[in-house]
Amino acid sequence: QDASRLVDLCRQSVVFDSAAEVAACLRAIREDPDARVARVKNRLDPAYDAAASAGYRDVVLNLRLCCAETVELGVDGHVCEVQLIHRLFAEHKNDEGHQRYVAFRNLRGE
Repeated sequence: QDASRLVDLCRQSVVFDSAAEVAACLRAIREDPDARVARVKNRLDPAYDAAASAGYRDVVLNLRLCCAETVELGVDGHVCEVQLIHRLFAEHKNDEGHQRYVAFRNLRGE
């Protein structure tokens, strides 16, 4: 029950037209000296079992922004979530689709 473990209070999705664009964004984030990546969940990896997410695929980053401005604001320790999504999956990401996914997870006992 530790609120400091919440990592998706601040979440943003970025939509791409190709896997190459997703890869370019990942490189840009990795090379940004202010971005501190805490975790990567790569559901685009061919080894990922898509059945675990009902076929949905994306790349989810949990990261912190560490720069003079975030230090001054006292938010440099805040972890946010960035979802990198191919347009084909983003088009199905809506309230109805999310409700089906939650029902799927509940059936799996997650």
